[in-house]
Amino acid sequence: MLNLYRWATHDWHSIGAELPPEIIWLDLLDPSADEKQFVESRLNIRVPAEGSLGEIEASSRLIAEHDRLYLSSPAVRLDANDEAEITNVGFVIGPRVLVTVRFAALPAFDTVMKRVGSDDSLKNGMCVFTALLEAMVDRGADVLEHLGAKADELSRGVFKGGLVRTRRPVRSSRKLREALESVGELADRLAKARDVLLGVGRIASFADDVGNEWITPASKRRLEAVSKDVVSLSDYESRLSDKIQLLLDAVLGFINIQQNDLFKILTIVSVVGVPPTILVGVWGMNFKNMPELNWTLGYPLACAAIIASGILPLLWFRRRGWFD
Repeated sequence: MLNLYRWATHDWHSIGAELPPEIIWLDLLDPSADEKQFVESRLNIRVPAEGSLGEIEASSRLIAEHDRLYLSSPAVRLDANDEAEITNVGFVIGPRVLVTVRFAALPAFDTVMKRVGSDDSLKNGMCVFTALLEAMVDRGADVLEHLGAKADELSRGVFKGGLVRTRRPVRSSRKLREALESVGELADRLAKARDVLLGVGRIASFADDVGNEWITPASKRRLEAVSKDVVSLSDYESRLSDKIQLLLDAVLGFINIQQNDLFKILTIVSVVGVPPTILVGVWGMNFKNMPELNWTLGYPLACAAIIASGILPLLWFRRRGWFD
């Protein structure tokens, strides 16, 4: 899909050899070969392919070529199951026109699209590019705030909810498993948010440094503000990452405690069962010259000895504090 924005949305099939001067933004959403060819022929640029947008080295993501900037950055989209996934976005910035290439619907783009035509500050492609970065940073801040609230809620459940303070080990194991899954989900989403912020900060700084020949003072100030916002959000993300790591260590620690309690129970059961087993084994040998066989009270005494041999270890473990 190819959308052409300024004061109105144009049908690209009806445009001739030259773009109308009022068009400042061409947004390619999962473009076809014809749409790519149209943009390349009208603007004398190359439209990056989806594979090239995923390159991780800076030399592939930040390119200045023939008074054009070819930039790319990761973004986060939601799939059909509302799971966060990384998708890459390409920006081709010229003195007047901005070309964006993406392969998924992104809320930040929808927000800026609504402003195009009604916001006088969006005068050229660089202004639109700056507005897109601001929208991506705002959304990144919202995501970090949401993750911070989830981390606080999980922290209360881990340290005050008593994950292992239950008489039912099965329920405790289920809670620990759910807590571990929640921590893993938080860490995964935080890692994606970190990638987006790093990408936005990198392209904002590069555009500010390299695009000085035709960048407006207003856009320059806004790009500098975007870079500062990214730095502050990165600091918050680092603290949140440390908190999630603490939660992970705590949950794993509780799992170890539960395993130790289980091994303690198994140890007690095995030790308690040893003396009665020995007595039963001795009296079950049925030798001819066993005086206990002729005792009148031999059977009750044997039963009492077996029971006492099981109770005495329990009393010893209790005195040693194993049941605390």
